[in-house]
Amino acid sequence: MPSSQRDIHVYPTSQALLEAAAQHLLDHARQAIAARNACTLALAGGSTPKGLYSRLAAPPFQSQLDWAKVRFFWGDERHVPPDHTDSNYRMAREALLSRLPVSMAQVHRVPSELPDAQTAADQYEAELRKQFGVSAPDVPRFDFILLGMGPDGHTASLFPGTPSVHATRRLVAAPWVEELQTSRITFTPALLNHARQVTFLICGQAKAEALHAVLEGPFQPDALPAQIIRPQTGTLTWFVDQEAAGALNFLQR
Repeated sequence: MPSSQRDIHVYPTSQALLEAAAQHLLDHARQAIAARNACTLALAGGSTPKGLYSRLAAPPFQSQLDWAKVRFFWGDERHVPPDHTDSNYRMAREALLSRLPVSMAQVHRVPSELPDAQTAADQYEAELRKQFGVSAPDVPRFDFILLGMGPDGHTASLFPGTPSVHATRRLVAAPWVEELQTSRITFTPALLNHARQVTFLICGQAKAEALHAVLEGPFQPDALPAQIIRPQTGTLTWFVDQEAAGALNFLQR
């Protein structure tokens, strides 16, 4: 993908990135509410999204959106109970949801406490279809999906070498991640690439080489799953801090 087709925003610090990303999310949420009287938002785990949630839940951003019209989902989840310290749901609840005027009816978490991860994925896929009123083979369309990326190029819980990277029929998968010795529950590319807006948050020097490979290297999504994120009719936006952008060649021209 040539750089002219990328929507990449580079910020001098992670703090500046989070401020801009908070405004970006609110702008898209307000547009969705104006158009459809609701915003469907899929959250991500990780330290950078946690920083974003903390900002959204505090002034001035907290009062700038009708949060009662936002419906919250999770793009991926660890196979742990919702009160576990590793739970993406727990992190979002503590950093964001508990500090906003939202009801539990707006919150649709992954049933990750179930003993079998595949059963959890199946139930979450059924819940998504119910909430969006969409039957197979049609795909729900999220207004906004937030993603991060690991130093290995994974995104959501689409890890290198896992078959879920190429899933075309399922909405939610439960890949076994060998290096972590656990299953994860994750949106598949079929669902991620149908969103109206997908936004990556990338911070830190540890992500620089992977970001360079994802954006400027050959297309090899089995090795770099973040490359598979290419919304069909939506928009893909990257929010990157200067440290993470350090290896990008097009920025040096």
